Amino acid sequence: MLTRKISLSAPIFLFIFIFQEAVVNQFKLPGGGFSLFTIFALVWAVISTPEIAALTGFGAGILMDMSQSAGGPVGQWTLIMIIICYGVSYLGYGDGNFSGNPLGVVFFVVVANLVTELLFLASSALLGVTTGGFGQVLLTLLGNSLWTLVITPIVLPLFSFMHNIVFETRSAL
Repeated sequence: MLTRKISLSAPIFLFIFIFQEAVVNQFKLPGGGFSLFTIFALVWAVISTPEIAALTGFGAGILMDMSQSAGGPVGQWTLIMIIICYGVSYLGYGDGNFSGNPLGVVFFVVVANLVTELLFLASSALLGVTTGGFGQVLLTLLGNSLWTLVITPIVLPLFSFMHNIVFETRSAL
């Protein structure tokens, strides 16, 4: 059963990743823009079980490490995404207040995206990767969070629909 779900999920993840790399990364938005693929992985993790979320984090992290725009060593995004996806799913699993309503999912995704970026900054500092000045980093964190807050409610129904198709659930956000 898990093999079927993974084989249905993989093309969806690859399509969203390629769309992110080919289209979304071309937009020059103020405040640093957003990552549609990160939003997708976090939404998928929020509405999944913790085990599926950890697999989601692993797959998303590997793809993010292969991205041309990814900074840092290979494996950094994989570790961060496994931690964040599992943590978000674990915190929201079984609590219908968060994973059952769209506002809870949007809140979780925005906060998780901010924590993801902060973990990337902290791990980059530990690994010796240059990240820029304090003002630039703060502007990027704020801009990325605001863009995530704007984009997530727009794409949430589509991502939830894809999740429902793959996992054959009857819940709808």
